[in-house]
Amino acid sequence: MLMIRLARFGAKKKPTYRVVVIDKERARDSRAVEVVGHYNPVATPAVVNLKHDRITYWMKCGARPSDTVARLLERNPAPAAV
Repeated sequence: MLMIRLARFGAKKKPTYRVVVIDKERARDSRAVEVVGHYNPVATPAVVNLKHDRITYWMKCGARPSDTVARLLERNPAPAAV
């Protein structure tokens, strides 16, 4: 099963995360199917960049977001289509 979850990058005590689509059984930082966003909690305010169209595509294909990614999606909704 595919999951949309965070993969940790960055230096010690200065984490940055990639929002990735990855098989549920793989390790946290192993190779992902696709990178669909970035999250930097250290910045003030925290920086969240998400590719909402790709996240929607993967969710339609059966990928499930982790609890943290679901919270990020709620706080950062997709921009309204014009």
